[in-house]
This record gives sequence, structure tokens and C-alpha cells, in this order.
Amino acid sequence: MKNKMMHNEYFQYLIRLLGAILCASVLVTCGDASDSSTASSTEVEMPQVAENFEATPSERIEPVDENSFAYEADRFADIRMLRYQVAGFDALSTSQKELLYYLSQAALSGRDIMYDQNYKHNLRIRRTIEEVIQHYNGDRNTESFNNFITYAKQMWFANGIHHHYSSAKFTPLFDQQFFAELVTNSAASANYPLRENQDVDQLIAELTPILFDPTLDAKKVNTANGVDKVVTSAVNFYEGVTEQEVIDFYAARSDSSDENPVSHGLNSKLIKVDGEVTEQVWRVGGMYSAALEQVVYWLERAITVAENDKQKTALELLVKYYRSGDLEDFDAYNIAWVQDTESLIDVINGFIEVYNDPLGYRGSFESVVAFRDEAATRRISAIGERAQWFEDNSPILGLHKKADVTGIDGKAITVVMESGDSSPATPIGINLPNSSWIRAEHGSKSVSLSNIVGAYNASPSKTLEEFAYSPEEISRSRAHSEQAGDLHTDMHEVIGHASGQINEGVGTTRETLRQYASTLEEGRADLVALYYILDPMLIEIGVMDSLDVGRSEYDGYIRSGAMTQLYRLQPGELVEEAHMRNRQLVALWSYEQGLEENVIERVERDGETYFVINDYEKLRVIFGRLLQEIQRIKSEGDFEAARDLVENYGTQVDEELHAEVLQRYATLDVAPYSGFINPRVVATDINGEVSDVRIEYPDDFMAQMLEYSANYSFLPSDN
Repeated sequence: MKNKMMHNEYFQYLIRLLGAILCASVLVTCGDASDSSTASSTEVEMPQVAENFEATPSERIEPVDENSFAYEADRFADIRMLRYQVAGFDALSTSQKELLYYLSQAALSGRDIMYDQNYKHNLRIRRTIEEVIQHYNGDRNTESFNNFITYAKQMWFANGIHHHYSSAKFTPLFDQQFFAELVTNSAASANYPLRENQDVDQLIAELTPILFDPTLDAKKVNTANGVDKVVTSAVNFYEGVTEQEVIDFYAARSDSSDENPVSHGLNSKLIKVDGEVTEQVWRVGGMYSAALEQVVYWLERAITVAENDKQKTALELLVKYYRSGDLEDFDAYNIAWVQDTESLIDVINGFIEVYNDPLGYRGSFESVVAFRDEAATRRISAIGERAQWFEDNSPILGLHKKADVTGIDGKAITVVMESGDSSPATPIGINLPNSSWIRAEHGSKSVSLSNIVGAYNASPSKTLEEFAYSPEEISRSRAHSEQAGDLHTDMHEVIGHASGQINEGVGTTRETLRQYASTLEEGRADLVALYYILDPMLIEIGVMDSLDVGRSEYDGYIRSGAMTQLYRLQPGELVEEAHMRNRQLVALWSYEQGLEENVIERVERDGETYFVINDYEKLRVIFGRLLQEIQRIKSEGDFEAARDLVENYGTQVDEELHAEVLQRYATLDVAPYSGFINPRVVATDINGEVSDVRIEYPDDFMAQMLEYSANYSFLPSDN
């Protein structure tokens, strides 16, 4: 829609859209609620139950034919916005669709949490910006206003004002004076998030340094060596405490003899009150209660239409955990969730991944709602069924291998909705739970997000011809990269994360390896995938066409890790994001190890740099050696070795190569990052009963963000 309208017309459309949002409810259309002749909504006793957006007929976005589906919807800053389809939804039963609807509502109801977790000022900033967008009466056709809109989109994409990958605070391309004018000009009709006794001028004064001072809370997550990572990180997981105080706090609660340890700190903020370090637990009745009450409400609705007893039990335990905040309840939920392997519908919902914590304790809120992709699952199942063979034949030391690889459930899923840490930027593969002892005793679930991967494949990058060295390399990639990428993801999630074991008496990885745990765990899983993707076994079991698939993956991985991923960094930045660190570590360590035999060659041609693999089998051996060492580090809890490996190979940037990469990318007009506009899951209600659920495909990122804020904003601006 935005590409077809002038700015004034576009914002008039948004205002009309907001009007539709405000009069929509979960299951009713606009009208007088007292009119008994209209369909009535399902009765709820909880106040302010989350509302689903139901567009008016003229604005409703109808499903499109998959052959004409437009995947790319928007471009701004360093980001492109894509869409994904939900193939197979119409074939589901009515109760399965209803279940997906409730789970989607639960997912979106926790959206505010991610903003507040990322930075304590995010919600106030977001709400101020959204009020300006809806009520600004000045000229919207100026460069400054366009830059303001770009800043708003960056904020929505990152769930806050720090970059989702680099963690650096965004630099507005409009000035302080213009910001003040925007807020002041909109004040007559705006509903700003003012503090008690605060006026608009004071709000502007409060937010101006937060937005414009580059030294204030400059990094969301600071993992640099030699600094206090807690004090220097803006993420809202800690307040008034130092890195050493955090380490000491959890060291006192850790018991190396406990065979079933909880994930201490996963669902809380650590603060100092009257000189005492204490946890503020995220639960109903505690921190984030207003949002979690909504999440629980929709999960309880989901329980009523669960597919089977195992799924019902898992959802009931998740609700129990959100009410209690007890991490033993979370472990019980995870065990039940892992054991539910028969349900077609599945959900990830909780405080899960710890990448946003500089010390790796606290989980960010996320949710992924999906159903099984039966065709793609057959490939993953073939891998998972041979998990013990992969473990037995791994190059890691025997004492670090699992004698019995338990309960790996591998499948491909069709995503219906994502929220929090999984949206708008999304993973393509997931392996959970993260608890090592639950994995060992009860197994894990590994999923590939098939329709997300499909959307990426339908909108490929333009970089291959620029950075691949030879016609043979280009041809091999074109023929095999899609299968190679699928297999790498499958092996990474299904086999990689489930492999290996920690020595008896050694603490959890996040306790022993701290800020390096995530990087090395992702590197370990990548190396498992890389080692086996050149193994004839994958051909034998029917999941790989030829060894050229593996060679294609080697080409792409080394090319990315050693060089092309640098385009995501600004000049002068170090590598700090865990996945980028792991890829660079693997590529550069392997390059160095193979120098004597010229296994990987750095080639200069016409003033441009290329990394060329000369011996794939020798590179596989090198990958195996690095896998063995990283597993040893994890198994033994060798912090010093972890630090040396990551700091020497994963963080530093070749400035000349970086400048070259940026220059070459500039000629390609390629967005470094991609994210997704979610489908809309719409329910129709007749007299309190869901009669129909359908999927719609919005194509406007800004409209979706405003829609979400109108319907799913439950937290106060200060938490």
C-alpha cells in the first residue's frame, strides 16, 4: 500500500486503520454492545482481554494465490521486510485452527515484555513515536520526517532503540529540534506516556538525551573483553549490580552435585534494593504481570481445545509456571513439552534464549506458533533416527560422547505466528529445551521453520556472483545451496545441539563459560553440521543428492565467516553477536590451521579478495579437530581456553578487508538483514463460539506495528 500512495494519503489510511482497530474486539464487529441482535463475544471476566484486529471489508487483506505471492514488502535502513505463507492451514480441523488462534493471541500478548527487557526506556519511546505518527499535523513530505519514519521502523524491527544484531544504539537521522517539533505539534490530540505531573516539554527533555546522546546506554549488550559487562550493557536485566555481584549471587545458589539444576536467573531481573541483591521474578503477580495475565488467559483458552492429553498437560504446566515463577515448574513444563511428539500443533512460549544477557542467564520472551510440515519432516526424521550413529562416529573424545542419545524429535514446521525475540527477525531452526540435563534424560525437539526458509529461498541474495571466486563455485552453489542450507540447519539443530556431554561435577555451560557460552555452543553445533555434511552417510539415508551439496556448504560457510558477514558491521566495530562470532571463529581458525597445506587460500584478484577452498577433505578433518576442542572446552568448563579461542579468532576485524567488503556491497544495493511481517490470524465468533478461523496476509509493516500496539500493549511504560 505504501508504495502506491503519497505520504499524506498513506497516513490518512493509517488513521482510518487505527479507527478500525479501536472498534474491533476479539470476536465481534463494531457496534453497540448492548444490541442483543448482534453476535455476542465470548464472556470473559478478566478486564482488558487482548483484542484481535478485524479489518473492515474494504481494508481486509485477502489471501493471495501462492504463485503470485509477493514476498518482499518493504526496504528501509539496512533491512528488508518479507512475508511468509501458511500453506496447509485450510486443511486443518476447526479445533486445530481455533487452537492456533488462541496460541497466536498468547504470543502477541507478551510482545511488550521484549521491548522492556531490551531497554527500560523502550516502551515510553515507542509509545511517544507512535503517537506522533498518528497525530502529527506538520509536513510529512520532508526528508526529516522520512528519516523519523525510518527510525520508527528500525525501532519496531529491533524491539527497541538498539540494533538487533550489533546492539549499538540507533543514531537518528533527524535532529533534536525536529524531534521536539514533532512531539509538540502532535500534542493536541496525542495520548503521550507522561509520568505523574509531567508535561510534554518535560517528556521531550527526558527522551532527548536517550535518543541523541551517543554515549548514553550506547550498547544493549556489551561483551567486550576487559569491561564490566553488566554495568556497560543497557539491556534491562540488571539494575545497580556489577558483573562480579551477579556471578557471586548465582555461585551461591549453584550446586555442582545437583544432577537436575534449574536455570537460575532465567525469568527474573536482578537488582539491588537497600544494599541487597535480589531477584524480581517475571510472573503473574510479579514483574510483567499485566502482560503475563493476558498470555495465561489465552493459554487457558488453548487448553480447552488441546489435541490430546500430552499437549493439554504441557500447556497446563506452562500456565502453572507463569503463575508461580518457579523454575522447577518450567523444567516440568519442558519435560512434558518434549514428550508431546504426536501433536500436529506446537508452540514455543516463554523466556527462552539468553543471547541478550551479557552473562547468559536471563531469557528473552519469545513465541513461535506452528504446525508440522509433514513432507519436510520426513527428511529431518531420517537424520534424527540416526542420532546415535552420528554421536558414535563424531571426532570428539570418547569420554565426551553420550552413550545413549535420548529422545530427539526432529521435524519441520509451518509457522503461523511469531512474537518477541523471534519477530520480526526470526530464526530458521530451533532446538529446545536449553537445559543440558533435560536434553540428556528426556531428549529435545529440533525444528526447521520450513515456510520461513521458503520465503528466504524465494527472495535470494545478489551476492554470490560478487564474492564467489570461480564459475564452478557459482554453479555448485546455484545447484545445491538450498539443499545444503536445509541440511546444515537440520544437522545443527537435530544433531549438533543434542550431542556431547559435560563431565561429571562440571557446572552448566553458562556458569563455566559465561559470556562465551553462546558463541561456542553455536560454533559446536555448526561444526557438527559441517563435519557430517561431507559424509556419504547423508547420501545413503537419502537426504543429500551428492557430496557437491557438502562442498557448496563449505564454500558458503567459509565465504561468510571469513569475509561477507562483515557487511553487517559499521567501520571500527568489533564482532559481538554470538552467531557472527562463531562463524568467524570457525572460518579463521580453520584458515590458519590449513595454511601449511594451503587448504583454504586467500586470493587477491583485480584488487578484490576471495577465500578459496583447495582441499575439502582436509578442511573436514580441520573442522573435526576444532569440534573436538570446543567440546572439550564445554565438557571441562575451561573458561580460559574459551576466552582465548573467541577473543583471538571471533571478535577482531581486519579493517582493510572490512572496508573492501562494505565497498563491494555498496554496489549491490543489498539489505544486510531480513525480517517478516506476520500473517494475521482472524477468528469469527457467533454467540460466544468460534465458528471460523482464517489467515490473512498483511503487506504493510508500519500498519502491523500500529495494530499490535493498539491491541496488545498491556505493560505500563515503567516496570
